[in-house]
Amino acid sequence: MQALEYNWAVSEIMERFASKTGLSSSRHLPQRYLWTDAFAVCNFLGLYRLTGHGKYCQLALDLVDQVHETLGKHREDDKRIGWISGLEEAEGRQQPVIGGLRIGKELGERERDQAYDERLEWDRDGQYYHYLTKWMHALHQVSALTDDPIHNLRACELARTAHRAFVHRLSSEAPKRMYWKMSIDLTYPLIPSMGDHDPLDGFVTYHELNRLSARQSSAAAPFDLVDEIADLADMCRRTNWTTDDPLGIGGLLFDAYRILQMKTDQDGLDDHGLLPALLESSCAGLEIFPARNSLESRADTRLAFRELGLVIGLRAVAKMNVLLDGNTHLEAHDTIMRCLERLMANIPVGEAIKTFWLDPANRQSASWQAHENINIVMLATSLEPDGFLTL
Repeated sequence: MQALEYNWAVSEIMERFASKTGLSSSRHLPQRYLWTDAFAVCNFLGLYRLTGHGKYCQLALDLVDQVHETLGKHREDDKRIGWISGLEEAEGRQQPVIGGLRIGKELGERERDQAYDERLEWDRDGQYYHYLTKWMHALHQVSALTDDPIHNLRACELARTAHRAFVHRLSSEAPKRMYWKMSIDLTYPLIPSMGDHDPLDGFVTYHELNRLSARQSSAAAPFDLVDEIADLADMCRRTNWTTDDPLGIGGLLFDAYRILQMKTDQDGLDDHGLLPALLESSCAGLEIFPARNSLESRADTRLAFRELGLVIGLRAVAKMNVLLDGNTHLEAHDTIMRCLERLMANIPVGEAIKTFWLDPANRQSASWQAHENINIVMLATSLEPDGFLTL
Protein backbone atom coordinates (compact mmCIF):
# COMPACT_ATOMS: atom_id res chain seq x y z
CA MET A 1 0.00 0.00 0.00
CA GLN A 2 1.20 3.51 -0.81
CA ALA A 3 0.88 6.55 1.48
CA LEU A 4 -2.41 7.74 -0.04
CA GLU A 5 -3.88 4.26 0.30
CA TYR A 6 -2.80 4.18 3.94
CA ASN A 7 -4.45 7.56 4.57
CA TRP A 8 -7.65 6.35 2.99
CA ALA A 9 -7.55 3.12 5.01
CA VAL A 10 -6.98 5.02 8.27
CA SER A 11 -9.86 7.41 7.61
CA GLU A 12 -12.16 4.49 6.77
CA ILE A 13 -11.08 2.56 9.87
CA MET A 14 -11.51 5.51 12.21
CA GLU A 15 -14.86 6.65 10.84
CA ARG A 16 -16.19 3.11 11.17
CA PHE A 17 -14.81 2.94 14.73
CA ALA A 18 -16.53 6.24 15.58
CA SER A 19 -19.88 4.92 14.36
CA LYS A 20 -19.59 1.43 15.86
CA THR A 21 -18.58 2.63 19.34
CA GLY A 22 -21.31 5.25 19.64
CA LEU A 23 -19.16 8.31 19.09
CA SER A 24 -20.66 9.57 15.84
CA SER A 25 -23.84 7.49 15.72
CA SER A 26 -26.69 7.47 18.23
CA ARG A 27 -27.70 4.01 16.97
CA HIS A 28 -24.96 2.51 19.17
CA LEU A 29 -24.41 2.96 22.89
CA PRO A 30 -20.99 4.39 23.80
CA GLN A 31 -18.33 1.66 24.07
CA ARG A 32 -15.46 3.39 25.77
CA TYR A 33 -12.14 1.73 26.67
CA LEU A 34 -9.36 4.03 27.84
CA TRP A 35 -6.35 2.53 26.05
CA THR A 36 -8.14 2.21 22.71
CA ASP A 37 -9.65 5.68 22.98
CA ALA A 38 -6.27 7.29 23.73
CA PHE A 39 -4.90 5.92 20.46
CA ALA A 40 -8.14 6.85 18.67
CA VAL A 41 -7.93 10.50 19.78
CA CYS A 42 -4.38 10.67 18.40
CA ASN A 43 -5.47 9.00 15.14
CA PHE A 44 -8.23 11.57 14.62
CA LEU A 45 -5.74 14.37 15.27
CA GLY A 46 -3.36 12.80 12.76
CA LEU A 47 -6.12 12.68 10.15
CA TYR A 48 -6.90 16.33 10.83
CA ARG A 49 -3.24 17.25 10.25
CA LEU A 50 -3.15 15.23 7.04
CA THR A 51 -6.43 16.32 5.50
CA GLY A 52 -7.32 19.64 7.09
CA HIS A 53 -10.89 18.35 7.52
CA GLY A 54 -12.35 19.85 10.68
CA LYS A 55 -14.57 16.81 11.24
CA TYR A 56 -11.58 14.81 12.43
CA CYS A 57 -10.58 17.41 15.01
CA GLN A 58 -14.20 17.50 16.17
CA LEU A 59 -14.26 13.71 16.50
CA ALA A 60 -11.15 13.89 18.69
CA LEU A 61 -12.76 16.54 20.90
CA ASP A 62 -16.06 14.65 21.06
CA LEU A 63 -14.21 11.47 22.03
CA VAL A 64 -12.38 13.29 24.83
CA ASP A 65 -15.71 14.51 26.20
CA GLN A 66 -17.35 11.09 25.90
CA VAL A 67 -14.46 9.34 27.64
CA HIS A 68 -14.63 11.79 30.53
CA GLU A 69 -18.41 11.51 30.74
CA THR A 70 -18.28 7.69 30.68
CA LEU A 71 -15.04 6.58 32.31
CA GLY A 72 -14.80 9.53 34.69
CA LYS A 73 -18.03 8.31 36.31
CA HIS A 74 -19.03 5.14 38.10
CA ARG A 75 -20.32 2.18 36.13
CA GLU A 76 -24.03 1.84 35.45
CA ASP A 77 -24.09 -1.43 37.41
CA ASP A 78 -22.39 0.19 40.44
CA LYS A 79 -24.39 1.25 43.51
CA ARG A 80 -22.32 4.44 43.49
CA ILE A 81 -23.36 7.11 41.03
CA GLY A 82 -21.84 10.22 39.49
CA TRP A 83 -18.22 11.28 39.17
CA ILE A 84 -15.53 8.96 40.54
CA SER A 85 -14.06 12.00 42.28
CA GLY A 86 -17.22 12.45 44.34
CA LEU A 87 -17.71 15.98 43.02
CA GLU A 88 -21.20 17.27 42.29
CA GLU A 89 -22.30 17.15 38.65
CA ALA A 90 -21.46 20.73 37.65
CA GLU A 91 -18.12 20.81 39.47
CA GLY A 92 -17.24 17.37 38.12
CA ARG A 93 -17.68 18.62 34.57
CA GLN A 94 -15.11 21.32 35.28
CA GLN A 95 -12.63 18.73 36.63
CA PRO A 96 -13.63 15.46 34.96
CA VAL A 97 -10.36 13.57 35.55
CA ILE A 98 -9.57 14.72 39.08
CA GLY A 99 -10.62 11.29 40.38
CA GLY A 100 -8.93 9.38 37.58
CA LEU A 101 -10.56 7.33 34.80
CA ARG A 102 -11.85 3.78 34.73
CA ILE A 103 -10.29 1.23 32.37
CA GLY A 104 -13.66 0.34 30.84
CA LYS A 105 -13.45 -3.43 31.40
CA GLU A 106 -16.50 -5.65 30.95
CA LEU A 107 -16.80 -6.78 34.59
CA GLY A 108 -17.05 -4.67 37.71
CA GLU A 109 -14.03 -4.28 39.96
CA ARG A 110 -13.07 -6.79 42.64
CA GLU A 111 -14.28 -5.69 46.06
CA ARG A 112 -11.71 -5.03 48.76
CA ASP A 113 -12.50 -8.26 50.64
CA GLN A 114 -13.12 -10.41 47.53
CA ALA A 115 -10.71 -13.25 46.70
CA TYR A 116 -8.21 -12.58 43.92
CA ASP A 117 -8.70 -14.56 40.71
CA GLU A 118 -5.88 -13.95 38.22
CA ARG A 119 -7.94 -14.97 35.17
CA LEU A 120 -10.97 -12.87 36.12
CA GLU A 121 -8.86 -9.85 37.05
CA TRP A 122 -7.98 -9.28 33.37
CA ASP A 123 -11.69 -8.65 32.70
CA ARG A 124 -12.42 -6.58 35.81
CA ASP A 125 -12.62 -2.80 35.93
CA GLY A 126 -10.42 -0.48 37.97
CA GLN A 127 -7.66 1.96 37.04
CA TYR A 128 -4.37 1.12 35.28
CA TYR A 129 -1.52 3.61 35.58
CA HIS A 130 -0.19 2.85 32.08
CA TYR A 131 -3.66 3.50 30.61
CA LEU A 132 -3.84 6.81 32.47
CA THR A 133 -0.47 7.89 31.03
CA LYS A 134 -1.71 7.09 27.53
CA TRP A 135 -4.73 9.31 28.16
CA MET A 136 -2.49 12.09 29.50
CA HIS A 137 -0.54 11.85 26.25
CA ALA A 138 -3.75 12.03 24.19
CA LEU A 139 -4.86 15.15 26.08
CA HIS A 140 -1.39 16.65 25.53
CA GLN A 141 -1.71 16.02 21.80
CA VAL A 142 -5.14 17.69 21.70
CA SER A 143 -3.84 20.69 23.62
CA ALA A 144 -0.77 21.06 21.41
CA LEU A 145 -2.78 20.90 18.18
CA THR A 146 -5.68 23.13 19.24
CA ASP A 147 -3.53 25.45 21.41
CA ASP A 148 -6.18 25.13 24.11
CA PRO A 149 -4.40 24.80 27.49
CA ILE A 150 -7.41 23.26 29.26
CA HIS A 151 -6.65 19.79 27.89
CA ASN A 152 -3.03 19.82 29.06
CA LEU A 153 -4.13 21.23 32.40
CA ARG A 154 -6.50 18.29 32.80
CA ALA A 155 -3.70 15.91 31.85
CA CYS A 156 -1.56 17.47 34.60
CA GLU A 157 -4.41 17.13 37.10
CA LEU A 158 -4.75 13.48 36.12
CA ALA A 159 -0.99 13.00 36.52
CA ARG A 160 -1.02 14.38 40.04
CA THR A 161 -4.07 12.29 41.00
CA ALA A 162 -2.58 9.10 39.56
CA HIS A 163 0.82 9.71 41.12
CA ARG A 164 -0.65 10.28 44.56
CA ALA A 165 -2.67 7.05 44.35
CA PHE A 166 -0.25 4.65 42.64
CA VAL A 167 3.10 5.63 44.19
CA HIS A 168 3.75 4.21 47.66
CA ARG A 169 6.35 2.82 50.05
CA LEU A 170 6.26 -0.65 51.61
CA SER A 171 7.90 0.86 54.68
CA SER A 172 9.34 4.20 55.76
CA GLU A 173 12.85 3.03 54.81
CA ALA A 174 11.90 1.31 51.55
CA PRO A 175 12.22 3.01 48.15
CA LYS A 176 9.06 4.19 46.45
CA ARG A 177 7.22 1.78 44.16
CA MET A 178 4.00 1.79 42.13
CA TYR A 179 0.87 -0.32 42.21
CA TRP A 180 -0.05 -1.83 38.85
CA LYS A 181 -3.84 -1.65 39.23
CA MET A 182 -6.02 0.34 41.61
CA SER A 183 -9.69 0.32 42.52
CA ILE A 184 -12.06 2.58 40.62
CA ASP A 185 -12.05 5.15 43.44
CA LEU A 186 -8.27 4.78 43.93
CA THR A 187 -8.65 3.74 47.60
CA TYR A 188 -7.02 0.28 47.47
CA PRO A 189 -4.73 -1.72 45.16
CA LEU A 190 -6.15 -4.48 43.02
CA ILE A 191 -2.73 -5.71 41.85
CA PRO A 192 0.06 -4.53 44.18
CA SER A 193 3.02 -5.49 41.97
CA MET A 194 4.67 -2.81 39.82
CA GLY A 195 4.43 -2.71 36.04
CA ASP A 196 7.95 -2.94 34.59
CA HIS A 197 7.64 0.19 32.45
CA ASP A 198 5.15 2.26 34.49
CA PRO A 199 7.79 4.57 36.06
CA LEU A 200 9.26 5.19 32.60
CA ASP A 201 5.87 5.99 31.06
CA GLY A 202 5.16 8.44 33.85
CA PHE A 203 8.61 10.04 33.74
CA VAL A 204 8.41 10.78 30.01
CA THR A 205 4.74 11.78 30.03
CA TYR A 206 5.11 14.17 32.98
CA HIS A 207 8.02 15.84 31.18
CA GLU A 208 5.97 16.40 28.02
CA LEU A 209 3.09 17.84 30.09
CA ASN A 210 5.41 20.23 31.95
CA ARG A 211 7.04 21.27 28.68
CA LEU A 212 3.72 22.21 27.06
CA SER A 213 2.42 23.84 30.23
CA ALA A 214 5.44 26.16 30.28
CA ARG A 215 4.88 27.06 26.61
CA GLN A 216 1.21 27.82 27.21
CA SER A 217 1.84 29.75 30.45
CA SER A 218 0.71 33.04 28.92
CA ALA A 219 -2.79 31.55 28.66
CA ALA A 220 -2.77 29.59 31.94
CA ALA A 221 -0.47 29.22 34.94
CA PRO A 222 2.08 26.47 34.30
CA PHE A 223 1.49 23.22 36.17
CA ASP A 224 4.53 21.92 38.04
CA LEU A 225 5.16 18.15 38.17
CA VAL A 226 8.79 18.47 39.24
CA ASP A 227 8.40 16.51 42.49
CA GLU A 228 6.53 13.71 40.74
CA ILE A 229 9.20 13.55 38.05
CA ALA A 230 11.89 13.23 40.74
CA ASP A 231 10.07 10.24 42.26
CA LEU A 232 9.88 8.46 38.92
CA ALA A 233 13.45 9.33 37.96
CA ASP A 234 14.61 7.56 41.12
CA MET A 235 12.52 4.47 40.25
CA CYS A 236 13.86 4.48 36.69
CA ARG A 237 17.43 4.32 37.97
CA ARG A 238 16.66 0.93 39.53
CA THR A 239 14.90 -0.68 36.56
CA ASN A 240 15.91 -3.13 33.85
CA TRP A 241 13.89 -2.36 30.72
CA THR A 242 14.58 -5.46 28.60
CA THR A 243 11.48 -7.42 27.54
CA ASP A 244 10.57 -9.83 24.76
CA ASP A 245 6.94 -8.65 24.74
CA PRO A 246 6.30 -6.87 21.41
CA LEU A 247 4.00 -4.30 23.00
CA GLY A 248 6.60 -3.64 25.68
CA ILE A 249 9.38 -3.17 23.12
CA GLY A 250 7.13 -0.84 21.15
CA GLY A 251 6.49 1.17 24.32
CA LEU A 252 10.22 1.53 24.96
CA LEU A 253 10.72 2.86 21.44
CA PHE A 254 7.77 5.27 21.79
CA ASP A 255 9.23 6.63 25.02
CA ALA A 256 12.70 6.85 23.46
CA TYR A 257 11.34 8.89 20.56
CA ARG A 258 9.53 11.27 22.90
CA ILE A 259 12.73 11.73 24.91
CA LEU A 260 14.70 12.41 21.74
CA GLN A 261 12.18 14.99 20.53
CA MET A 262 12.40 16.82 23.85
CA LYS A 263 16.21 16.58 23.98
CA THR A 264 16.64 18.06 20.50
CA ASP A 265 14.20 20.95 20.83
CA GLN A 266 15.08 24.31 22.31
CA ASP A 267 13.99 23.28 25.82
CA GLY A 268 16.29 20.30 26.11
CA LEU A 269 15.76 17.49 28.63
CA ASP A 270 17.90 15.83 31.27
CA ASP A 271 16.84 12.21 30.79
CA HIS A 272 19.43 10.82 33.24
CA GLY A 273 20.95 8.67 30.49
CA LEU A 274 17.66 6.93 29.72
CA LEU A 275 17.75 7.30 25.94
CA PRO A 276 20.72 5.01 25.20
CA ALA A 277 19.52 2.57 27.87
CA LEU A 278 16.07 2.31 26.25
CA LEU A 279 17.53 1.81 22.79
CA GLU A 280 19.95 -0.85 24.02
CA SER A 281 17.14 -2.64 25.85
CA SER A 282 15.00 -2.50 22.71
CA CYS A 283 17.82 -4.06 20.71
CA ALA A 284 18.16 -6.83 23.30
CA GLY A 285 14.42 -7.44 23.30
CA LEU A 286 14.27 -7.70 19.53
CA GLU A 287 17.05 -10.28 19.60
CA ILE A 288 14.99 -12.62 21.83
CA PHE A 289 11.57 -11.67 20.42
CA PRO A 290 11.57 -14.14 17.45
CA ALA A 291 12.21 -17.15 19.70
CA ARG A 292 9.24 -16.32 21.92
CA ASN A 293 6.82 -14.84 19.37
CA SER A 294 6.57 -16.81 16.15
CA LEU A 295 5.45 -14.64 13.25
CA GLU A 296 4.78 -17.82 11.28
CA SER A 297 1.91 -18.84 13.56
CA ARG A 298 -1.77 -18.72 12.61
CA ALA A 299 -3.74 -15.57 13.35
CA ASP A 300 -5.85 -17.25 16.02
CA THR A 301 -2.74 -17.89 18.16
CA ARG A 302 -1.50 -14.29 18.01
CA LEU A 303 -2.56 -11.04 19.71
CA ALA A 304 -2.67 -8.33 17.08
CA PHE A 305 -2.64 -5.30 19.36
CA ARG A 306 0.55 -6.45 21.08
CA GLU A 307 2.30 -7.02 17.76
CA LEU A 308 1.01 -3.72 16.38
CA GLY A 309 2.49 -1.96 19.40
CA LEU A 310 5.87 -3.13 18.14
CA VAL A 311 5.08 -1.89 14.63
CA ILE A 312 4.28 1.57 16.01
CA GLY A 313 7.56 1.56 17.94
CA LEU A 314 9.50 0.61 14.82
CA ARG A 315 7.83 3.49 12.96
CA ALA A 316 9.34 5.69 15.69
CA VAL A 317 12.79 4.22 14.96
CA ALA A 318 12.69 5.54 11.40
CA LYS A 319 11.70 8.97 12.71
CA MET A 320 14.53 8.93 15.27
CA ASN A 321 16.99 8.14 12.50
CA VAL A 322 15.85 11.21 10.55
CA LEU A 323 15.85 13.43 13.64
CA LEU A 324 19.42 12.46 14.54
CA ASP A 325 20.81 13.02 11.04
CA GLY A 326 23.60 15.53 11.49
CA ASN A 327 22.76 16.04 15.18
CA THR A 328 26.05 15.01 16.82
CA HIS A 329 25.97 17.01 20.06
CA LEU A 330 23.88 14.55 22.11
CA GLU A 331 25.51 12.73 25.00
CA ALA A 332 26.27 9.08 24.08
CA HIS A 333 25.68 9.96 20.42
CA ASP A 334 27.81 7.08 19.10
CA THR A 335 26.00 4.53 21.27
CA ILE A 336 22.63 5.90 20.16
CA MET A 337 23.59 5.72 16.49
CA ARG A 338 24.87 2.14 16.83
CA CYS A 339 21.59 1.12 18.46
CA LEU A 340 19.55 2.85 15.78
CA GLU A 341 21.48 1.01 13.09
CA ARG A 342 20.61 -2.31 14.74
CA LEU A 343 17.00 -1.24 15.22
CA MET A 344 16.64 -0.12 11.60
CA ALA A 345 17.49 -3.67 10.57
CA ASN A 346 14.24 -4.75 12.23
CA ILE A 347 12.00 -2.46 10.14
CA PRO A 348 11.09 -5.42 7.86
CA VAL A 349 9.72 -7.22 10.95
CA GLY A 350 7.27 -4.38 11.46
CA GLU A 351 6.30 -4.40 7.80
CA ALA A 352 5.65 -8.15 7.92
CA ILE A 353 3.40 -7.79 10.99
CA LYS A 354 1.50 -4.91 9.41
CA THR A 355 1.00 -6.81 6.14
CA PHE A 356 -0.22 -9.86 8.07
CA TRP A 357 -2.95 -7.93 9.90
CA LEU A 358 -3.95 -5.95 6.83
CA ASP A 359 -5.03 -9.27 5.29
CA PRO A 360 -8.84 -9.45 5.78
CA ALA A 361 -8.64 -13.22 6.21
CA ASN A 362 -6.46 -12.84 9.32
CA ARG A 363 -8.91 -10.30 10.74
CA GLN A 364 -11.60 -12.97 10.70
CA SER A 365 -9.77 -14.99 13.35
CA ALA A 366 -11.24 -15.42 16.82
CA SER A 367 -8.25 -13.65 18.39
CA TRP A 368 -8.81 -10.55 16.24
CA GLN A 369 -12.58 -10.50 16.75
CA ALA A 370 -12.23 -10.85 20.53
CA HIS A 371 -10.28 -7.56 20.68
CA GLU A 372 -11.56 -5.92 17.51
CA ASN A 373 -11.74 -2.29 18.65
CA ILE A 374 -8.26 -2.12 20.13
CA ASN A 375 -6.83 -4.11 17.21
CA ILE A 376 -8.32 -1.96 14.48
CA VAL A 377 -7.41 1.34 16.14
CA MET A 378 -3.80 0.26 16.69
CA LEU A 379 -3.65 -1.01 13.11
CA ALA A 380 -4.68 2.49 12.04
CA THR A 381 -1.94 3.98 14.25
CA SER A 382 0.63 1.66 12.68
CA LEU A 383 -0.40 2.88 9.22
CA GLU A 384 -0.28 6.59 10.08
CA PRO A 385 1.49 7.13 13.45
CA ASP A 386 2.22 10.86 13.43
CA GLY A 387 -0.81 11.84 15.51
CA PHE A 388 0.42 9.52 18.25
CA LEU A 389 4.21 9.72 17.93
CA THR A 390 5.01 13.33 17.07
CA LEU A 391 4.92 15.89 19.90
